[in-house]
Amino acid sequence: MATSDSLRKMADKLRIHSLRITTAAGSGHPTTCLSAAEIMSVLFFAVMDGDDEFILSKGHAAPILWAALAEAGLLGRDELLNLRKIDSVLEGHPTARMPLIRIASGSLGQGLSAGCGMAVARKIDGALGRVFVLQGDGETAEGSVWEAADSAAHYRLDNLVLVIDANRLGQSGPTRHGHDLAAYDRKFKAFGWRTAVVDGHDVAQLQGALAAAAGAGRPLAVIARTLKGRGVSFLEDKEGWHGKPLNAQELERALAEIGPVKVELPSAYSPARPAFAFQDYAADAYPPGEMVSTRAAYGRALLALGRANGRVVAIDGDVKNSTMAEEFFNAFPERSVESYIAEQNMAGMAMGLSAMGFAPFVATFAAFLTRAHDFIRMAQYSGANIKFVGSHAGVSIGADGPSQMGLEDISIFLDMPGAMVLYPCDAVATARLVREMARHDGISYLRTTRDKTPVLYGNDEEFPAGGLKVLRRSASDRALIAACGITVHEALKAHDALKNRGVATRVVDLYSLQPLPEAELLRHAGECGQRVAVIEDHYGGAVAGRVALAIGKVSSLHVRGIPRSGSGPELLALMKIDANAIINAVEELLKNEHS
Repeated sequence: MATSDSLRKMADKLRIHSLRITTAAGSGHPTTCLSAAEIMSVLFFAVMDGDDEFILSKGHAAPILWAALAEAGLLGRDELLNLRKIDSVLEGHPTARMPLIRIASGSLGQGLSAGCGMAVARKIDGALGRVFVLQGDGETAEGSVWEAADSAAHYRLDNLVLVIDANRLGQSGPTRHGHDLAAYDRKFKAFGWRTAVVDGHDVAQLQGALAAAAGAGRPLAVIARTLKGRGVSFLEDKEGWHGKPLNAQELERALAEIGPVKVELPSAYSPARPAFAFQDYAADAYPPGEMVSTRAAYGRALLALGRANGRVVAIDGDVKNSTMAEEFFNAFPERSVESYIAEQNMAGMAMGLSAMGFAPFVATFAAFLTRAHDFIRMAQYSGANIKFVGSHAGVSIGADGPSQMGLEDISIFLDMPGAMVLYPCDAVATARLVREMARHDGISYLRTTRDKTPVLYGNDEEFPAGGLKVLRRSASDRALIAACGITVHEALKAHDALKNRGVATRVVDLYSLQPLPEAELLRHAGECGQRVAVIEDHYGGAVAGRVALAIGKVSSLHVRGIPRSGSGPELLALMKIDANAIINAVEELLKNEHS
């Protein structure tokens, strides 16, 4: 068992590593590492074991995490000097490129939400151990922290421990509460947490607080008073040193103050890395022509998936009776998480659940996913396996008005390398694409529509990612109409009207936006004389832009102005993405060809 003296020495050893490797890298945040040294020493060498999980929410303190992992025998000490090098996994802020990292951090205020997800996962599994989150005092100003604090108390996560490194100083000045630790104490108690206020440089106090047994179904917040730059006189509690490594002379002076340290401590910390294993199942069937909304088809598909896959989890933001995740919630309450109206925490919890080997399906209105954009962005750096579903997408939802219309959501996901982006137009496609999402290891997004639409496809159709469906074609097609989601039905109306005018067009359902079926699109465009119109119920021509990159110039019909309340057909017409607009676009393409 580690003694207080050996833990103090280990803290100084971690300080030395942090100073040396940031100087060698020529960049980094050594002072925020120095404040957390005793916390890291106690956690890694006296408290945590193989049943526990650790998240460094204050990701700029990555050097001391790498140092602790090295001293724990999980990383070669020689590797530490490769900090921030392009061929090293020891990045400036933790990402999943380093195999021991499951929650990327650096965008502050996200670690506690992920910790909630991990703690919920452990509750579902009935697993031992606790989840420890080390957070800076500055990031407690983020609203997402308090979404997570509320959620942790609501779900009685007594296996969750938050440690606040209250070192008083942020990047540009003092933090909101400075060393008024009572302010943090009052806030967490108000949310229903147990709290302990300690001297963050007193290893005995830290060990006593962190080793405390779980109790009364409440999470624990350990609020540790520390000093930024602790252990080095010219850094300690001084402003102006954030994100500044020491030069060679300053490093020599700092190391002389800390003094030589010889200590070796065993660590029982050894994080596991569970993964989701997909089990196939029978997809739902729908009669041709039946009027079914794709959101309803999503709800049924999720239920079928959940029956076959016990590690599928549903998360919703108080709209499960609209996203249609409600059936899953009713069938599998133990695998359902209501995040309420807290979309940032919803996405953060999904990161934590994914890290524990679950496959979370996260659903809300497409518009509200934009609130969680930063969490979604960070999830990709965690290597997260999360399936996002945005319902009530586009202007076609009608009378609720623009605040409820997802019009930016496709862009969010298309701009993420490796993300799968799917937009079905009918119930059969939706059911098959939910299976594709479940098979995909990584971030995926399914866009669903509120209004009922006719079933176009037979139940024997498959919808592989990276494919498209040709709905209308002939040898004499003069233009290609590429549509997705709700606009597929408008494209079919336009096709019929143009056919009556003697103009043959080809209609493709571009259900897979990423990966995009580039080769197929290029072939169809060539067969249609390179006259292509792309129609999407979304701002900015995000889909058309990707298609244009693959095949060349296209005519883009997308939402160009700010919508308003009205019926779906009225808004599709107002935004010029309905059948009449498609007809006009095709005629313009043909006219330009002859001019």
